[in-house]
Amino acid sequence: MAFTAANGRTQTSLADINITPLVDVVLVLLIIFMVTAPVLQSGIEVNVPRTRTVKEITEERLVISIDKQQRVFLGNSPVNINEIAAQLRKKIRDPQHQSIFIRADEDVPFGAFATVMDAVKQSGLTNVSIVTQPIDSHGRQH
Repeated sequence: MAFTAANGRTQTSLADINITPLVDVVLVLLIIFMVTAPVLQSGIEVNVPRTRTVKEITEERLVISIDKQQRVFLGNSPVNINEIAAQLRKKIRDPQHQSIFIRADEDVPFGAFATVMDAVKQSGLTNVSIVTQPIDSHGRQH
C-alpha cells in the first residue's frame, strides 16, 4: 500500500502480517492439547481385564471405575457405593437410551463388581458395557 505525503514523496506502509509467530503459537498449543488429552480422559488407574472382543467407545460416555482398593468413582470423582444410583439419576436424562461404561480392575472381587452393577440397574440404566483391553490375534496382550 502506497500513499503520497504532504511534501509530494511516495511512501509505503508496512502492512504485512508476520505469520511465523502465529504458526509457532498454534503448533505449541496443538502439542499441549495432544499431550494432555489422554491424561484427562482416564485419571483413575485401573488395570482392566483383557478380552478378544472390544467395542470402541465413541459417544460421550459416563464411566464408573472401580480401582484395585475397591474405591468407586463416577467419572473422576469418588462416590459412595450406596449413592451410585442416586448420583446416576441426577446425571442421566434418558435412562433407556443412555449407555454407561464400567471399568473395574481385574483384581476386584466379583462381589464389589456385582454391587456396582446392581446400583446401576436400580438407577434405571439398561445399556451397560464393561471396559476391557484387546488381545491381538496371536494371543499377546497389549
